[in-house]
Amino acid sequence: MTRLAHGIGSRTDLPIPLGLALYGAGAAVLFGFAVLLLFWRQPRLGGPGSGRPLPVALQRLADATAVRRAAQAVALALAAVVTVAAFAGPADPDRNLAPWVLYVTFWVGLVPASLLLGPVWRVANPLRLLHAGLRRVLPPPPAAGLLPRLGLWPAAVSLGVFLFFELVLPTRAEPAVVGGFLVGWAAVHLALAAVFGEDWFARGDGFEVYSTLVARLSPWGRRDDGRLVLRDPLANADAVPETPGLAAVVVVLLGSTGFDGLSRTPFWQSGPGAAEDALSGTVGLLAVVALVAVLYLAGTRLSGRMAGQPPGPQPRRYAGTVLPIALGYTVAHYTSLLLLDGQRTWILASNPLGRDGVDLFGTAAHVVDLTAIGPDAIAWVQVGAVVLGHVLGVVLAHERALRSAPRARASDQLPLVTVMTLLTVGGLGLLFGF
Repeated sequence: MTRLAHGIGSRTDLPIPLGLALYGAGAAVLFGFAVLLLFWRQPRLGGPGSGRPLPVALQRLADATAVRRAAQAVALALAAVVTVAAFAGPADPDRNLAPWVLYVTFWVGLVPASLLLGPVWRVANPLRLLHAGLRRVLPPPPAAGLLPRLGLWPAAVSLGVFLFFELVLPTRAEPAVVGGFLVGWAAVHLALAAVFGEDWFARGDGFEVYSTLVARLSPWGRRDDGRLVLRDPLANADAVPETPGLAAVVVVLLGSTGFDGLSRTPFWQSGPGAAEDALSGTVGLLAVVALVAVLYLAGTRLSGRMAGQPPGPQPRRYAGTVLPIALGYTVAHYTSLLLLDGQRTWILASNPLGRDGVDLFGTAAHVVDLTAIGPDAIAWVQVGAVVLGHVLGVVLAHERALRSAPRARASDQLPLVTVMTLLTVGGLGLLFGF
């Protein structure tokens, strides 16, 4: 069941030579940067106040408490079914609904859902509904005033915990472990919300923060006055607030995806990861996250110093520019997982408890269609997603540099662009087991 937690398997059957893909990807990033220097000399993306307002009726519907509570109630009911299936369903992970829902349908599916619909988990998070009920009997949150100072650091830790479960824990696919994780996740976040208030979910719930950040690359946005608007996804990403901890969140996302790629290479599987134990996996995950952090911090701080910017906020300032890169890696790693293994969710949903003769939706006898996407298509999606993510990241970094240091020289951005190029080439190399 390792493939369940590690996404898609390594692909070495690229329709183009791997070396050409690596050189071409790096060249695409550098060429894109050169084009920006020549033709993008003034900020062009709209700021937080930009966008075409949507009809007021649509905004009222989207913001209606009744709509949000209904969405949360549906999500809570589905989560309850999955949790019951984890504890009362078949012990075989291949026949139990819970692992496939958590690691594939929910975690991977959260990306396309957020890209198409906006921050869906902020609307449908069932923990918000449970907290709303508990709030009636709880005292006022004693530490609500501390939450703004924490920023998104709690979300970085929260995501790190989940990614440890997904990528490292040897027993991650066992249904009882999945059920325990779901119950523990809910208990911990509800307890912390009781301490910090409802805003905890927007800052500490890793799933909600992840969905909200991915939605920054959707066409749906909010102006700084709260108005719901349609606008360029790049303008959405450029308007990400420079919140403390934002850089930590994107570094964790990038580093974990890098470790996912590393863990599927022959080097890892025949070397440090041969024992498939928690210790080697934990060290590997932390090492890759630390490497990404060092590269990112070095690139942003050096670019800021060369531009004459005061030290301190550079990592936070450019964190939003890394979102397309993190998203590109996610799409590259998990597209085939969602399209192929994601079918198991709909098959197992017909008989969530594994009882004889149960077939609720008529899909219990179905099998996974492995022809839903071919290896060539997967390879092109992988290369295209990584390259496009980095090119868009360079565009956003250039736009952010023009806004924050309009008199800076073009060469001041080279350290950050160099880091992005290294991540492009390194990411593709890991992706295809190079």
